[in-house]
Amino acid sequence: MSDAQRVAIHRDNPDGKIRVLFAHGAGAGLQSDFMQYFALGLALHDIDIVRFNFPYWQKFMDSGVRRPPNPMPQLEHCMQTVAAQFEDDKPLYVMGKSMGARVAFRIADSVEAKGAIGLGYPFHPLGKPDKLRLDDLQNHCTQNLILQGERDGFGKPAEVAEYSLPANVAVQWLAHGDHSFEPTKRSGVERREVWQTAIDRVCDFIAQHA
Repeated sequence: MSDAQRVAIHRDNPDGKIRVLFAHGAGAGLQSDFMQYFALGLALHDIDIVRFNFPYWQKFMDSGVRRPPNPMPQLEHCMQTVAAQFEDDKPLYVMGKSMGARVAFRIADSVEAKGAIGLGYPFHPLGKPDKLRLDDLQNHCTQNLILQGERDGFGKPAEVAEYSLPANVAVQWLAHGDHSFEPTKRSGVERREVWQTAIDRVCDFIAQHA
C-alpha cells in the first residue's frame, strides 16, 4: 500500500486553476488551525489546495499514540506520491509549514513544481544555530518563497542575513510573527492579521510566477 493510500488527503477548491500541495509541520497534521486557515484562505483565490498527513501523523490519528516524524526519504516519497495522483496539467506549487517546507523544497524538482513556498522555514534546529539546513533549499525552480516571522527562533532576521541563500530563494518577513506567525499580545496585532498578510503574499507570489 502506498503512502498516499495510507494517509488522509483533503482538497479545498478542487476546481482551482493552480494546484498547491501543502505539507504540515512536525507537530500538527492537516487539520490544525494553521493548515486549515491557510488552505481555506488560498482556496478563495482560485487555488486547488491539497492537504495530506504524512504517514507518522496518520498513524497517530488512527492510534492516538504519538510518533516521531518519518525519516526524510519517507516524507519525500509520501509527498511525491500524493503529487503523482494528479495527471492534469495544472501548474503545481509545493508548500509546507516548517518541516513540511523542507520536504517541499527538496521534492520541487522531482514533481516539476513551478516553485516551492516555505511558511516558517526551520533554517536550523531550535537552539542550534550552527546546524544549518540550507542544502535543502537547492532546487531548479525559477523562484521560491519563504515567509518567516521576525521572532522565529528557527531563523531570525539577523541570522538569515548572514546566510548564503540560493539566488532563487526570496525571504519575506512578517512583523510580530513567531514560527507559526503568532504575534505577541503586546504588539496589539491579532493573529488573523498576520496570517492574512501571509496568505496575500503567497497569492502575490503565485500570481507573479504562474
